[in-house]
Amino acid sequence: MANELGYLYVDTGAMYRAVTLYAMQLGYVGTEILEKENLIKSLGNIDLKFKYNEKLKFSEMYLNGINIEKEIRTIELSKLVSKVSAISEVRKKLVEQQQKMGEDKGIVMDGRDIGTVVFPKAELKLFMTASPEKRAIRRYKELLEKGHDVSYEEVLENVQQRDHLDSTREDSPLVKAEDAIEFDNSDMGLKEQFDRIYQLVLIKQKGLK
Repeated sequence: MANELGYLYVDTGAMYRAVTLYAMQLGYVGTEILEKENLIKSLGNIDLKFKYNEKLKFSEMYLNGINIEKEIRTIELSKLVSKVSAISEVRKKLVEQQQKMGEDKGIVMDGRDIGTVVFPKAELKLFMTASPEKRAIRRYKELLEKGHDVSYEEVLENVQQRDHLDSTREDSPLVKAEDAIEFDNSDMGLKEQFDRIYQLVLIKQKGLK
């Protein structure tokens, strides 16, 4: 969608995953570990950037100058990201960066608090949803294509666990903004999703003129 509109695309989930990877590398987070204070103190050492990959046609995540796109998509990291993203100081740092990215508008941004916290006045908000089973199947296929050794059951459990943790956290929980359009894509292919959303964008653009 961003490519079609000539907009910038930002995957905010990649930013939280990058901070989680940083915490994992320093031993600040694990299945039974969360050294919250140490992570907060080291936030100033984290430099995040998106760099557009001309060959792949999307922006990749860089942590302190290193491409970490593959490392942040593992199931092991996915199990820990909700722990890190629930830390208020982490959210504050990343939300400030995200809001700065959107100062000039012309941006497509996805994440679990975009319409409620990051851009509460966004011109078009979509609350994208699908059943946990459908999302797990998509995620499972994506991981297999990238060479990860995972089971569908493991991915489904992770999807359900993240939904619960992100919906019940105190800071910026996953909720639908009152003025967001709910968009259930459980039974849609990519083209149908794109066509329907593109029409919503065109309607909104026409109304803003």
